[in-house]
Amino acid sequence: MLKRFLLSAVLALSLTSCGYEGQFRYPCQDPKNWETSECKPPICTATQTCPVDLVKTPQPEGTPNE
Repeated sequence: MLKRFLLSAVLALSLTSCGYEGQFRYPCQDPKNWETSECKPPICTATQTCPVDLVKTPQPEGTPNE
């Protein structure tokens, strides 16, 4: 019983360490970088890494997608 508990505790601790690290995949996903030149058109449109492309905002119903 104790071995099973220790094994489950070690497994739980190891799984929690492989989660979210607080990093962004693309620099333009971070709101701090939205004013930089690499996150403004025309530079970001070639790679589709503009904040508009990466951060989807909810649209009201009936609004067409752009």
